[in-house]
Amino acid sequence: MTDPNYQPPPTSGGEGWFSPGRLNVQMVYVLYLVSLVVGITGIVGLIMAYVNRGKSTAWIDTHYTYAIRTFWIGLLYALVSALLMVAMVGMLLIFATAIWFVVRCVIGLQKASAGEPIARPTSWWI
Repeated sequence: MTDPNYQPPPTSGGEGWFSPGRLNVQMVYVLYLVSLVVGITGIVGLIMAYVNRGKSTAWIDTHYTYAIRTFWIGLLYALVSALLMVAMVGMLLIFATAIWFVVRCVIGLQKASAGEPIARPTSWWI
């Protein structure tokens, strides 16, 4: 029998891995981290961030902006580092770029898990 006063338990708004929301933002960051081993996953994460930006709450949109900028700035740093490999300085810079990339992804994951926005999503550093 059905109870007329029954109300379903509250959910997170129908969040799934591919719908805009906290889980999707976390998946973007995880795909970015996996891209250090399997390069194509970073592009998948970037597409997911572009597709879902502007479709959710303001604090989640700060994460999408941060993730998109992390990808493009990281790519720029990696290209500059690759060009400087000739001068042997590039090897050090490529490691610094990887550390910078991982730190930004971890910060994004931590803030998304806590339900907090990114304070400065357009920053170039951390």
